Amino acid sequence: MIAYYDFFNIYIMGVVEMFFQFYFLVKILKKKLWPPFYFLFAVCVVIINKLFPTSTLMGFAALVFLLTVCGTFVCHADLKSSLLYAALTTEIMLLCYGITQSLMSLAAPFLPEAFYDMAGIPFALASQVAALVLTGFCYYMVYRYFSNYSASEMQQMFLVFIPILMIFIMSRYINTMQFDFYYVLEGDEEVFEYLFSYWQLLAMHLLGLASLFCILFFFKKLQQNFRLSTELSLFKQEEHSLNQYVEEAKARYDRTKSLRHDIRNHIAVVKDLLQSGKLEEAVSYMEDLDDMAEKMSFPVSTNNPVVDILLGNKLGIAKNMGSDVECSLFLPYPCGLKDIDICIVLSNALDNAIQACKGLDAGIEKQIYVSGSVQGDFLMIETRNSFSGKGVFKEGTGLSNVKKVAEKYNGAMSIETRENVFILHVLLVIPQHPDDSTQQMD
Repeated sequence: MIAYYDFFNIYIMGVVEMFFQFYFLVKILKKKLWPPFYFLFAVCVVIINKLFPTSTLMGFAALVFLLTVCGTFVCHADLKSSLLYAALTTEIMLLCYGITQSLMSLAAPFLPEAFYDMAGIPFALASQVAALVLTGFCYYMVYRYFSNYSASEMQQMFLVFIPILMIFIMSRYINTMQFDFYYVLEGDEEVFEYLFSYWQLLAMHLLGLASLFCILFFFKKLQQNFRLSTELSLFKQEEHSLNQYVEEAKARYDRTKSLRHDIRNHIAVVKDLLQSGKLEEAVSYMEDLDDMAEKMSFPVSTNNPVVDILLGNKLGIAKNMGSDVECSLFLPYPCGLKDIDICIVLSNALDNAIQACKGLDAGIEKQIYVSGSVQGDFLMIETRNSFSGKGVFKEGTGLSNVKKVAEKYNGAMSIETRENVFILHVLLVIPQHPDDSTQQMD
């Protein structure tokens, strides 16, 4: 009977446990696999566990390696995500089994010997089922609350791998120490006692499991704070752009008001000059009026007054720095895209372009081009600028804001470099229902 139980415990329950763990790992990675593959993986792991038990560091590393390989090459998930969640799910399962085993060991002295003859094996199986239930609950909590991270956030989440590994090493060390004992004298007899009691083991496993979730919880809070700070920076940019638009609009309004106020006087002067036969003076006066009107017009025309003001300011700064500027951007107005979001994309892109041109050595040609158009339901914007071409480019806060706007409209951002030319591509999907977006500014 014991031999059958050992076979059932090692092979049957081993396959169930590995099937269970791999299934949740795939769920946490947000992937799907052909169902028989879970069973095939579980059988392979059980065979390998005969050589490298999971309770040892070598066995832990082997299991994590297999899970990582499957997550990366079979599920096509990110390597760091696969490695992190492979270690996390393995550690959760070991801690949950440690908790149930400690509880079973605590209950064993209180059970009569007849119990083991009648229900010993069912009791042991029930403890394994309880361990699976506890493990499943922990996996669900990880899947539900600690798996919705973007690629950039997962880069930072990998920092929690070290404390996860440390918790595992300490738990394995404590389990090993449990089998060490020391001799004590009781009367004339020499007996031994274990270094740890089952109560202590239970407390340590519970603390280990709680520590894992505390680490995940505080990381999630840090990510939320980071998102809030990023959104705050976007709001500050929006406020700056809106204030800039308002000031520019006020200045243009004052100039237009002044011209309207004096238009009759200008007409009267031209009329008198023409009636007096002073054609050259009339033409010269009209040219002055034309220059005055030209100053009130936008230097860039994209069909969107807000973007016209922004591009006029940014490209004007670049032109004053000695850069050749060109703009061939046409935007529908109004459309389902918020003006402020388009301004965030263009202002960050042009700020980076101006900084890149500013850092170029004297004698190097400085160029900034802005282009874009609407094709179907897509708005494609492209900026090109000269840059040194030295070093490895790193995405800063400005381009992170551009990327967030692109993701907001289900689009994408990409970067391309060609020798000394930096190219930024931004694709935005125009919403089908413009009424859902914030009203455009007139």
